[in-house]
Amino acid sequence: MKARAIAKHVGMSPRKVRLVVDLIRGRGVDEAYSILKFSKRAATEPIEKTLRSAVANAQQKADAEGGFLDTDELVVKEAYVDEGPRQKRFRAAAMGRAAPRVKRTSHITIIVDRKE
Repeated sequence: MKARAIAKHVGMSPRKVRLVVDLIRGRGVDEAYSILKFSKRAATEPIEKTLRSAVANAQQKADAEGGFLDTDELVVKEAYVDEGPRQKRFRAAAMGRAAPRVKRTSHITIIVDRKE
């Protein structure tokens, strides 16, 4: 039983978020929670929220089908980060010029499934 959750327009660079997502891919849900809890990266907060949403979606799906789901059986099957829209801003620079700033955003996708 696959369940997924997507967090869109997260205000962090995809490169920074991918470093954390790579740590939890293929791990059990409980192990992924502990990795995220003790990691010092700022990206752990939106990733943890997305993981909790995916687990809740799996439980909701199991309840709708009339089955029982033990969260200890769930594994992070897929986890990836795509680039979202860029916010283009300008900042004042020397001699009356404008220096461009690009604020990057991310789309985080996490898919959980039962152990095989």
